[in-house]
Amino acid sequence: MYKTQAEAKEFLQAFLPETEKTDENRGIILCSTFTALDVMSKNLHGSRVRLGAQNIHWEDAGAYTGEISGPMLKEYAVSYVIIGHSERRQYFGETDETVNLRLKAAQKHGFTPILCVGESKEQRDSGDTEAIISKQLEQDLVDIDQSNLIIAYEPIWAIGTGDTCGAVEANRVIGLIRSQLSNPDVPIQYGGSVKPNNINEIMAQPEIDGALVGGASLDPASFAAIVNYS
Repeated sequence: MYKTQAEAKEFLQAFLPETEKTDENRGIILCSTFTALDVMSKNLHGSRVRLGAQNIHWEDAGAYTGEISGPMLKEYAVSYVIIGHSERRQYFGETDETVNLRLKAAQKHGFTPILCVGESKEQRDSGDTEAIISKQLEQDLVDIDQSNLIIAYEPIWAIGTGDTCGAVEANRVIGLIRSQLSNPDVPIQYGGSVKPNNINEIMAQPEIDGALVGGASLDPASFAAIVNYS
């Protein structure tokens, strides 16, 4: 929940020139707040940066105050939708059942969903990381097309806390996730306190295909440094 329309436009004015030197094999996605989607869509037109939203409802319309539907997002040339982010699960009652419904809606409307999975500090400390993530994947991915999917592993205890899951451990868990998929080519990202000073180590890991960046994406110079990691 950051950036007004004016702030989003200002961000792009500083960030987009930095993408001209980005490796052409890298994908860049900006998932903005709903109110900034219009200005983002207009200002990203013709650039290599794709636009994403932060959520989607499973119905196309209805009495779901405060939600947003697929047809609404399509008007802004959205290509991606984050689904099941830990903050949605933690603060807004998102369940694996509703995550599954949202995933289906995203794919129905031609978006690529970015499914977030991960464990809490309590679950990790009790040795339940593997069981929790396996349960999430099993329930979230029912009848989901894995040829149009991105998964992000985000250990909840490492989000915005300054604690980063060690790159080797993140790689291990992402390998575990990949082993449970019917399509091993699904891109799997790591998310959790990703910063310019740790992106090289994270991206050097063989199982990690990308990064879901939170706070460090709010500053254009910081995000550019991550996008253009060496």
